[in-house]
Amino acid sequence: MKKILSISLAAIMISSLAACGNSSSTPQTKAVETQAETKAEETKAEETKAEEAKEGTEAAGEKAAADYHIGIVTGSVSQSEDDRRGAEAFQAEYGEDMVKLAIYPDNFTEELETTIQTIVNLSDDPQMKAIIVNQSVPGTTEAFRKIKESRPDILCIAGESHEDLPEIGSAADLVCNNDFVARGYLIIRTAHELGCDTFVHISFPRHMAYETMSRRVAIMQAACEEFGMKFVLETAPDPTSDVGVAGAQAYILEKVPEWVEKYGENAAYFCTNDAHTEPLLKQLLEYGGYFIEADLPSPLMGYPGALGIDLTAEAGDFEKILAKVESTICEKGGADHFGTWAYSYGYIQSAGLAQHAMNVLNGESELDDMDDIAKAYQKYSPKAEWNGSNYTNVDTGVKLGNVFLVYQDTYIMGNPGHFMGSTQVEVPEKYFTIK
Repeated sequence: MKKILSISLAAIMISSLAACGNSSSTPQTKAVETQAETKAEETKAEETKAEEAKEGTEAAGEKAAADYHIGIVTGSVSQSEDDRRGAEAFQAEYGEDMVKLAIYPDNFTEELETTIQTIVNLSDDPQMKAIIVNQSVPGTTEAFRKIKESRPDILCIAGESHEDLPEIGSAADLVCNNDFVARGYLIIRTAHELGCDTFVHISFPRHMAYETMSRRVAIMQAACEEFGMKFVLETAPDPTSDVGVAGAQAYILEKVPEWVEKYGENAAYFCTNDAHTEPLLKQLLEYGGYFIEADLPSPLMGYPGALGIDLTAEAGDFEKILAKVESTICEKGGADHFGTWAYSYGYIQSAGLAQHAMNVLNGESELDDMDDIAKAYQKYSPKAEWNGSNYTNVDTGVKLGNVFLVYQDTYIMGNPGHFMGSTQVEVPEKYFTIK
């Protein structure tokens, strides 16, 4: 009040002097003006200081509210590079103190107990509040069950489960897989729109035993019938078999020229295994054919090796990565024949699901809301749209509220490239019950 009174008195004195008709400033006038300005500045400074103190208190409150840890488990860089890089990016953004990373064994099928223990070990941290596993290899369900026995407060989130979705859904709080139902239809639809008359599906028995992949094959076959396309099943060696990755890739290199001669240059190809992708792309560029998108799409999936390009300088920047891949595709004559998701699925799953967990823990999102999941994904894929829906058990007809099937819009590389608008297409209801 004293300060306000001083300022008021100073203002009155200035008014009085002005009323005397002296149009030019006198030393007295200047002194009064300076004093008034100084008082006003002091008042403003104190108000600013108080506001900053308030903001500091709010920030401290937010920091206290976010005093928890998030764990992310992925495969190694050699086996699941995109998954791992997404986890590392999230850790780099929020710090090693808050985000804890772990790696399950490369040979996870043979080292089941080690895989389980690697996941469970994160729950020993008393500040751990969310654990994301991407990809959720065999053992993840059991690990989540063990965690929930002692730490029911921890959010257990599965990305791209290798286990049956109803099974892992019974242990996890949230499961997000690529939408094998919608994509089974949309990949064929896109191939048809690009002028393809044949679709060649390449896989092996181990993968075909997975519900997600066997159902997708049935959907693809039905979609081919709808669009008047020929559907072909080809078998290639399993990279985990005795022939190994090298033998499986050599088989693809050898067979593609034969397939192109047999099925023509208007055939589109799809393989279920990452190791097959690079040699398939390399040969299709050489001999002709279409490739809509990978099983787990990314501009890094197979393209750098197939094209012989170095993306070290572009690492982590998917817009620059896509631009370099696309320009090389066009230089090699593959414009409008090759597609992908503009942003890596594996990368987005690791970073996006961790972001979603953080949003939920901060009270900003609902765990089982598709729009909120898409919002978290879109943070790391700003120019691409996402869509998805709850998984429906085809045997029981039951829709699982905590299991989501998600997909990103398909991007076809060309000059210019373009999104296909896949996320806006309504998939006919009949495809959700095909098995």
